[in-house]
Amino acid sequence: MSEMKLRRLDLTLLLVLDGALRHRKLSVVAGELGLSQPAVSHALARLRQIFDDPLFLRRPGGVEPTARALDLAPRIASVLALARAAVAPPAAFDPARSERVFRLAGLDYEAARFGPPLLSRFVAAGPGLRLSFRPQARDAALRALADDEVDLAIGLFPRRPPEILTLPLYEESYLVAAAASHPALAGRETLELDAYCAMDHVLVSLDGGLEGTVDAALARLGRRRRVVAAMPGFLPALAAAGEGGFLATMPRRVVERHAGRFGLRAFAPPLAIRPFTLSVAWHRRHEGEPGLRWLLGALEAIVREDAREGVSIGP
Repeated sequence: MSEMKLRRLDLTLLLVLDGALRHRKLSVVAGELGLSQPAVSHALARLRQIFDDPLFLRRPGGVEPTARALDLAPRIASVLALARAAVAPPAAFDPARSERVFRLAGLDYEAARFGPPLLSRFVAAGPGLRLSFRPQARDAALRALADDEVDLAIGLFPRRPPEILTLPLYEESYLVAAAASHPALAGRETLELDAYCAMDHVLVSLDGGLEGTVDAALARLGRRRRVVAAMPGFLPALAAAGEGGFLATMPRRVVERHAGRFGLRAFAPPLAIRPFTLSVAWHRRHEGEPGLRWLLGALEAIVREDAREGVSIGP
């Protein structure tokens, strides 16, 4: 069939042809498709021109398909089946039957925070589900979403392109972690700014830089601190604080959840540090995809359940 003839075809013509092949009565075809009988007759006239064949012969009580029409029948049915599948709503995600690997991007805090409860849900929902975390944040995580290398990214996304969608999970503030046995902090219940600035610090930095959010806040006060090490993750920074006697100022929930295992105690920061919102991000191309919506719902449920149970993960 020439391209010109192909452009003259539309789904309504194919539906008329399919209906006539199945019912052999044009009045039934008209009723099934909600068309008038003249409209059905006009559609058949167009089909005869396109296929260069009578297609149907009139017989008492209906029509009889020609050999050409009978030859077309399975192929027309196949085309219509593909078209119906294309316009049908996406199939519901069934975790019990799925073997999908959900790919997430985030730092060690996000992986430690959301990985275990997600895995518990995977085990309960379906034995075939798997989880893969990539140690990426901010711009690197957004690039991974754009390149379809991950399904979701969890973290801080102050700037994002319009094709990236986000859902806030909770607002995060800060605590200062210090070794419980630190002699300079013995007997202290609070941490004063002078003492804070006089002590050595370790921070989390993906690029190895020795300044961060806290240093910007100190600079606005005309103060400085001494950062002795930059660590690539939150848990290594807590370990360094516990063993080296350094201060580590980091998100509250990291400190509250992991300080005990590193022999640390927590103090309120002696300066105002602007809180941030932890969000989950995904690419617009996957908006409405059932598996992704299921995973987003699982993350929201983790936040809600921890808030109900009194775990510090909500505002």
